[in-house]
Amino acid sequence: MNLSLELMLQLAIIMPFLSTIGMVTVGRFPNARESVTITTCLLLIYLVVQLYLGLSAGESIAAFWWELLPGLSISFAIEPLGMLFALIASFLWLVTTCYAIGYMRGHNEKNQTRFYVCFAIAIGAVMGLAFSANLFTLFIFYEVLTLSTYPLVTHAGSEKAKKGGRTYLGILLFTSIVFFLLAIVSTWFVAGTLDFKPGGIFAKDVDKIVAGILLVLFIFGIGKAAIMPFHRWLPAAMVAPTPVSSLLHAVAVVKAGVFTVLKVCVFIFGIDLLAVLPTTQFLVYLAGASVLLASIVAMRQDNLKARLAYSTVSQLGYVTIGALLASSAGVIGSSMHIAMHAFGKITLFFCAGAILVTLHKSKISEMRGIGLQMPLTMGAFFIASLSIIGVPPTGGTWSKWYLMIATLETEQFVLMVTLVLSSLLNIAYLLPISFHAFFPNLSRFTSANDATCQTQNAQVSLPSFAIKEAPLPSLIAIIVTTLGCLTLFVYPQPLFELASAVLTGRE
Repeated sequence: MNLSLELMLQLAIIMPFLSTIGMVTVGRFPNARESVTITTCLLLIYLVVQLYLGLSAGESIAAFWWELLPGLSISFAIEPLGMLFALIASFLWLVTTCYAIGYMRGHNEKNQTRFYVCFAIAIGAVMGLAFSANLFTLFIFYEVLTLSTYPLVTHAGSEKAKKGGRTYLGILLFTSIVFFLLAIVSTWFVAGTLDFKPGGIFAKDVDKIVAGILLVLFIFGIGKAAIMPFHRWLPAAMVAPTPVSSLLHAVAVVKAGVFTVLKVCVFIFGIDLLAVLPTTQFLVYLAGASVLLASIVAMRQDNLKARLAYSTVSQLGYVTIGALLASSAGVIGSSMHIAMHAFGKITLFFCAGAILVTLHKSKISEMRGIGLQMPLTMGAFFIASLSIIGVPPTGGTWSKWYLMIATLETEQFVLMVTLVLSSLLNIAYLLPISFHAFFPNLSRFTSANDATCQTQNAQVSLPSFAIKEAPLPSLIAIIVTTLGCLTLFVYPQPLFELASAVLTGRE
């Protein structure tokens, strides 16, 4: 064991928590507070990259903290899936912080110190969750993530924000306590361990009905994956500021959900057992239904953030489908989609926030012609939309490619059609936004079913041609994540290698 790497692993988890002390201490001085945040972001990226290099070199990296009962401990170990999640979260924390500086100041948000403190705690929880060596450790950090993001959801302090926060906290805690915790305790009783293991931890002669029931408990219990009918917390949380929405959809919360689903499927059940369980087929079709229904609901939303929220519910279903298909291509596609969706969706939310701060618009029906005022922002929105749809030259192409291969390998032709229909629906609810933004007077040629078309014969007045983009820090963040969408198309190899290595050692 390389002690320095073990120390880096622990620092990657602890440092975001410790940084909150500095943020609170200098909270009255915005420049100093944000310098502490950015410095911590850069240090975390350095640590995670070093851990990635160590893992790539074949190092075994683990850390032990505390044993509560024999065989039940708080401990950590690095494997490819957790490494992939940590790389995404650490990098996007820096980008989101840069964006938040421009947004929070431009929007004159209150309680900014509390925002950065809770954000840091959430990222610390993500690091602990990503590097968890067992289900018990993962569950602890999973709940810390829920509690630390609640103040962010209710940041505005309005009655609407408080109501959204109650829905957010209520659903996530309900699913965790009623389903997830019960699944973990039952797994301990049946398997005798909670340690993650390639190929799964259940004995080969495990009762398939019992294991199938446990799988249902896990899928419903991991509420952050937003599988219907436990998805309402996600649209409800859209009352939060846009940087928080970015955190929820791309950096931490929903990614923690689908990461946990994938982790449980691969390292608790194993894809061999998963393929023969009686409930797997029901759950994979439920995920498919979530994909289609959420896309249909998204088309009817005139509020941009609400449309993007339901889009996220749909896209999360892709990861769950890939995990439950119980094939190598499915696991690779799901793993890659965590990253591809992160860059695409965070860009879309960044653009939504930029439009709100700059033009004070939140409804899609009010956004005709804004591409003439905000060409960089709406150009980025178009590119990110292509990534969510899954077409070249964007990274989303590759994750959807492997998911399609997985449906063919497993002969799940209904799910293959589901993925195709979903991509068509993605086109229907995303591309018209960019189209109207750049070509406002051509709306008569668009579909009457588009929620943005209030009337085909309406007189469209062109906005001022004066270019007025978002504050510079926010614009830089938008450009960085947009370049990420493009880079992941031309250079997906490191991501593919991590995703392929997830199944290494599977029995």
